[in-house]
Amino acid sequence: MKVADHVEMIELNIEGFKINPTLLWDDEMAILVDTGMPGQLSAIKAAMQQVGVPFEKLKAVILTHQDIDHIGSLPEILQESQGKIEVYAHELDKPYIEGTKHMMKADPTKISKEVWETLPPSMQALYMNPPKAKVDHTLVDGQELSFFGGIQVIFTPGHTPGHISLYLNESKTLVVGDAMVLNNGAINGPVPRNTPDMETAIHSLSKFLDYDIQSVICYHGGYTNENIKEQIQEIVQNN
Repeated sequence: MKVADHVEMIELNIEGFKINPTLLWDDEMAILVDTGMPGQLSAIKAAMQQVGVPFEKLKAVILTHQDIDHIGSLPEILQESQGKIEVYAHELDKPYIEGTKHMMKADPTKISKEVWETLPPSMQALYMNPPKAKVDHTLVDGQELSFFGGIQVIFTPGHTPGHISLYLNESKTLVVGDAMVLNNGAINGPVPRNTPDMETAIHSLSKFLDYDIQSVICYHGGYTNENIKEQIQEIVQNN
């Protein structure tokens, strides 16, 4: 889905539900924000091709955070690129992405036996050996990347310790990862059962109020351009 010139929200399907990485590009290069689940490289390449961006143009991946559905296809992307893609993430999630620490929400030692036994064998195997990849550049709050007219890094912890969101200066688009979700066109805070520190996560949303936002891309739920600041203000005030 086209969000703005050279900003595309990619729709990937996982067993009946959608997730939404973001593709950014210009004449020189492309950047992918988040990478879907393991095994979705071909779907990502097809989505890029559909908007006229060859995979070879992809030069960087920015990860909003460490969760499996965000870093899942990163190892395949890096292998396909033969080392020509650089990875950006916040320093607090870096060890989980690189595998020096076990991914927080996929750690079998922290999942109850009852819940573990409900997981299909494929998910158990994935939790035992989650995807991992080297992070080339760590990001900090307030940093501005020079790509595509400027990408501002907003540190939005709570859903994970190193969760970030991105503000695209030219299109005034906010890419929020899992800091917020969209349900039936309405913006909500992060999903509580997947957010270890809801208090911090909700407080993080107040940072968005400092930006002139025309549209939002939620990894779960997709795109909206309706009453964004009013909806965010209500979430912050009522939680």
